[in-house]
Amino acid sequence: MKEYDLEERTYLFAKRIRAFVRSVPRSPENIEDVKQLVRASGSIGANYIEANGALGKRDFTMRLRISRKEAKESRLFLRLIDAGEERSIRQEQESLIREAEELKNIFGAILRKSE
Repeated sequence: MKEYDLEERTYLFAKRIRAFVRSVPRSPENIEDVKQLVRASGSIGANYIEANGALGKRDFTMRLRISRKEAKESRLFLRLIDAGEERSIRQEQESLIREAEELKNIFGAILRKSE
């Protein structure tokens, strides 16, 4: 069952990312992509929380756009990371990619409805 509290859902996504990156193989490329992924995944929820406390519609819209952008970035870095040969790690990577895409779509829908 999907979590519909978006603050909690974005928090859980960031937590899953942190667990995932501990399991990926260490390589120079992965190290840099992991850093970017961790930042982007945390920023999704942080900006959504800021949007909920926005000072006005313009601030709300800007924060949601940032959350959407960070979800797109998270998806990119998830795709770039070499998860190695272990099937369970690759499956979690695919699941996280789907969740990043869903979050991006949710923020896009909220933006469309708020305009």
